[in-house]
Amino acid sequence: MNNLNLIYPELFIGISLMVLLIIGVFKKNSFNLITKFTAFSLLIAIPMVYINDNVSVKLFSNNYIIDELSSFLKILILGSSAFALFFTNQYIKDNKIDQFEYPILIMSAILGMFVMISSNNLIGLYLGIELQSLSLYVLASLNRDSVKSTEAGVKYFVLGALSSGLLLYGCSLIYGFTGSTNYYIIAENFDSQNLGLIFGLVFILIGLAFKISAVPFHMWTPDVYEGAPTSVTAFFALAPKVAGFGAIIRILYVAFDNVFVEWQIILIFMSVASMILGAVAAIGQTNIKRLMAYSSISHMGYGLAGLATGINEGVSASILYIFLYVVMKIGSFACILIMKRKNIYVENIRDLSGLSKNHPVIALSFTVFLFSLAGIPPLAGFFAKFYIFMAVIKADLIALAVIGLVTTVISAFYYLRIIKIIYFDPEQEKFDSITSNGIKVSLTFSTLLILFYFLNPSILNYFVNIASKAVQ
Repeated sequence: MNNLNLIYPELFIGISLMVLLIIGVFKKNSFNLITKFTAFSLLIAIPMVYINDNVSVKLFSNNYIIDELSSFLKILILGSSAFALFFTNQYIKDNKIDQFEYPILIMSAILGMFVMISSNNLIGLYLGIELQSLSLYVLASLNRDSVKSTEAGVKYFVLGALSSGLLLYGCSLIYGFTGSTNYYIIAENFDSQNLGLIFGLVFILIGLAFKISAVPFHMWTPDVYEGAPTSVTAFFALAPKVAGFGAIIRILYVAFDNVFVEWQIILIFMSVASMILGAVAAIGQTNIKRLMAYSSISHMGYGLAGLATGINEGVSASILYIFLYVVMKIGSFACILIMKRKNIYVENIRDLSGLSKNHPVIALSFTVFLFSLAGIPPLAGFFAKFYIFMAVIKADLIALAVIGLVTTVISAFYYLRIIKIIYFDPEQEKFDSITSNGIKVSLTFSTLLILFYFLNPSILNYFVNIASKAVQ
């Protein structure tokens, strides 16, 4: 009870969630009110988390950890989720899915993500994953009038249930052979010669890989990204990836740190497969959301490459990569949400034809994000990949670095193709004017950060380095 102040963010979000749910039930047409209160609550929670930024405390019999890593990732989740609410608000109203459950489900998912990141126990990890996942299943199928949205929800639910089953089976094997679900005790009792424990490790990694859509557990991503409402797709591309990486870092570098060689091979395979599939499969896509799905798969591969090094520089590079990835995706989806003609949202890449002539500022911002995603200097995306490759080379994983560089070049093709369509194809009818302040603010923030990160990267790198040392 003396350390109750350390979980104020979780308590605040949980209480806010229940209060807003009661308001939504008893007050009709409360979407606007609840959305504003949700965004406000997320922003208030950021300083609550930041207060705990310089502490490292283990709560509830060492089963819940508050440290620099958890604080950094929680702030990133809160910030990206608040942005997602801001810039998708107009889309939700236009598509008549402005139900009060929408922001409440997002807040519920965030609470699950917090538990995933701070959990030092397999049971806590599973509870966090399920709280996040159940909320995301409903969000994917929120547009009940759309067959694609319903299909996306069902696919996500069925494959998510399968991955949860595999994760639970892995947890049961680990518990059976070590006698505990606590990460520290698992680390003490883990015997790399025990085949059952290795199987448990593999099943747990499969369950977590599904949550970040790493190959070969990515099959749900393109369909769900395309079928779900764009506002939901934008959220899927942001906060859940951060939580998934946080959980993977915590469990690998704490519970399974003694068997680094065994899980390094798995991570290298998933990293290589994700980079290659993400780079190649996106080339033939015509739907901008499906392309972004394969793009996210590819970027998860780069993030995993940093974790596969097993050194502090690799963990640091992966955390920085996921931060800059989130900023790039905020800007990219803000641009996608301006693709609207006569109040109808379009998703074909060809609809961007001639954007530079009709909306030059939007075209410039989108170009910045696409160049950054491709890793073109001096944008932030280049430095994100640079730090990853430096860490990989330092760990003597030369082949992994070469594959990463080759796939970067391949993936640049489909980003450059979009830029070519924007600037050189015949112009089409203008998109509707931007009325959403959330889109304008999100575009401005993300464009400036991506453009000018190179001027003083040490500010962000300082916080990232502190966060990474929490598990080293």
